[in-house]
Amino acid sequence: MVDDQEKALSARKKSSDVSNFLAKVARTPAKKTDGEVSRLLFAMDATASRGPTWDHACHLQAQMFEATANAGSLAVQLCHYGGFNHFRAGAWCQSANSLLAEMTAVNCLGGHTQIKRVLEHVIAENRKNRIRAVVFVGDAIEENPDDLCNLAGQLAVLGLPLFMFQEGHDPGVRSVFKQMAQLSGGAFAPFDLNSASQLKDLLSAVAVFATGGRSALENFESKSGSPALLTRQLRD
Repeated sequence: MVDDQEKALSARKKSSDVSNFLAKVARTPAKKTDGEVSRLLFAMDATASRGPTWDHACHLQAQMFEATANAGSLAVQLCHYGGFNHFRAGAWCQSANSLLAEMTAVNCLGGHTQIKRVLEHVIAENRKNRIRAVVFVGDAIEENPDDLCNLAGQLAVLGLPLFMFQEGHDPGVRSVFKQMAQLSGGAFAPFDLNSASQLKDLLSAVAVFATGGRSALENFESKSGSPALLTRQLRD
């Protein structure tokens, strides 16, 4: 009985987290001119612990492009780190197949996190091509949180929100990820290997937001059956 109660509480908690995340996305401004390609930087921790989840993400990432079919043109750049001081940012992909090719070429290797390097790359890349949003997926932090939060604040000045997805339940990681998201004007949500459908919805929501802003996201929600809280939030 206790186990059943704990499972029910956990399920409600996850549902609340997803709804809150989607509501936060809805409140985040996104502006672009008609016909402009929207750029979404998709950064992932590719250290050894992330191997199983990376395989899941390879299957889910196509949903980002499918979700934006009616919202506008989307270009995604995969950025990842893993192994000894290895960091790579790929080409800007405008199809699920090209992004999948980038992702399946990655091998997850043991090493330290390089989130600071990711954020510095975001700032540099944004000078060349305007980025609408940044997704980060990871499960650990082995860097100075103050340095990361400072860079997150710089992204806020640039109007570039961070959407931080935490795999696992480490409270220290959760605290820093949430602070980074808040400082950048973005949002935070946890997930695990048992919530692949939630991660799919979250990635799709951010992609729709990046291409069409609030109105496109509201339309996406009504057609996809995503949590109704998002539509209510848009009306508040």
